[in-house]
Amino acid sequence: MITQVRPARPVRIGVLVPLTRPGWVEAGRHLLAGLELAAAEVNDAGGIGGRPLELLVRDTAADPQRATAAVEELAELGVAALAGEYHSVVARAAAARADALRVPFLCSSAVLDALTDQPTEWVARLPPPQSHGWRVYADFLLTAGHRRIAVASEPSVYWAAGTRILHDDLAPRGGTVIELDARALTPEAVCDRLVGRRATALLLLTGFPEPAVPIVRSARRDPRLADLMIGAPAGQPEFARWAASLGDDGTAVPFLRYLPERLGPLGARVDRALGERLGAAPSFVAFEGYDTIAVLADVLRAHGTDRADIAAAWPRVAVEGTRGLIRFSRTPGISVWQWDRAPVRVVDRDPEEPGRFRVRHAE
Repeated sequence: MITQVRPARPVRIGVLVPLTRPGWVEAGRHLLAGLELAAAEVNDAGGIGGRPLELLVRDTAADPQRATAAVEELAELGVAALAGEYHSVVARAAAARADALRVPFLCSSAVLDALTDQPTEWVARLPPPQSHGWRVYADFLLTAGHRRIAVASEPSVYWAAGTRILHDDLAPRGGTVIELDARALTPEAVCDRLVGRRATALLLLTGFPEPAVPIVRSARRDPRLADLMIGAPAGQPEFARWAASLGDDGTAVPFLRYLPERLGPLGARVDRALGERLGAAPSFVAFEGYDTIAVLADVLRAHGTDRADIAAAWPRVAVEGTRGLIRFSRTPGISVWQWDRAPVRVVDRDPEEPGRFRVRHAE
């Protein structure tokens, strides 16, 4: 009699990513590439105690309700933990539902400070909170000599929070934030307001490609704004589609990037592997995806697959990621377990070589 060996039951991780519009599809694709690469490496190394790691991927399409439904479905399917999401408002909805259902959630790439309304033990996050990153950006603006800063924004909790952070940080230091409604004003009217208010910098707190691309094109072609600096703190210029849409007009637009100036050996290896998987240079979002699975795999190996044990392990994490040693702690004013050592740089695309990023400022 031949005894058949049953395949080991997989350890399941629920993955939330924006893969269709109106989500930022390119960001979702990079995030998923990092998650999948790390999972493949975990399985090549024997999995989790001999059990394969399986990613159950759900497309959020930047829809908070869709993300909430996905969390509920994945919880029913028995995932050990949740991972991913790029859009802050969507991650907030997912985190709230994960907290309510007591499913551990490691947020890969969303920065909104108030990821949950109340402190929770169930949620941890890799990227720096918005208040930290955007204050670094405010320091860059002041160092570069900008005191009258316009923000062209759309209605969103995320954009409103960014505007408030900039105002609170810049006003005591002599800076002025001029708010422009990117939905109500045409690109030409935005330019008129910039001239009238004597702004020296314009920050795009808007969606991409609309209305960001028309605003950039209009400002670049307005001779009255020849000395205007255009910025995009949220990172729109990180992705290849920005460069493809705007060409030379998309260079010299500083944004926040969560990568060190130089990668270590692990980061360099992952950079090459991600480039092969994506067929393009990986964004910092792809590294966030990889680090997410690296952390979860370490926790699963050390503490098992019980959800409560995973959540209890956040403060004991010490994992060498692609961008440094990852540990979680409690940060004042932040309701989730937070990696507080994520690298923060202000970079832009070099006008002389648009595929190269220049470091303009570091914390």
